Amino acid sequence: MCKFVTRFNQYKSKQRKRRMKKLLNLSFLVIFILASSATVFAQQPAKFGHIDTNELLRLMPGRDSAQVQLERYARELESQYVAMQNELQTKYQDYLEKESTFSELIRQSRQRELTNLQERILEFQESAQQDLIDQENRLLSPIIEKARQAISDVANENGFTYIFDISSGALLFWEKGENIMPLVRVKLGL
Repeated sequence: MCKFVTRFNQYKSKQRKRRMKKLLNLSFLVIFILASSATVFAQQPAKFGHIDTNELLRLMPGRDSAQVQLERYARELESQYVAMQNELQTKYQDYLEKESTFSELIRQSRQRELTNLQERILEFQESAQQDLIDQENRLLSPIIEKARQAISDVANENGFTYIFDISSGALLFWEKGENIMPLVRVKLGL
């Protein structure tokens, strides 16, 4: 148990360091962008905008049906996983009940069978997770691309220099920015 706690604490420490490094890199990037665009500021004022892409994606047509398909697919995978787990549990219980009556050869054979089934379950679980991610990407990519294109069009049509996504938490202050959600909603007909 102590090893687990130590590993868990090490993992948490690494996660904190990664987050701090990302935040530091983001800060440097913002500073670099602002410093490098000082000449742009002198020529014409930069126009900043912001949008909550999570909110936009919730409003996008087709997202609900994609979500329903994903949930249905996840339930199918979960059902298969539970069936495999039940099969393992049943075979293991049967093995335990009859273990004393088995010869050494049969005992080893059943142990290999249980080990193989357990390995198949682990492989299925890993494959199912990746497959679910792939399915999500396949279903949501066209919706995300359509939103990205609308944001790009609105930025170009309205002369925005930068658009920040406030849903990621990367921007904490945007007093001079303009929320472009209404413009993107009009562009998408929402």
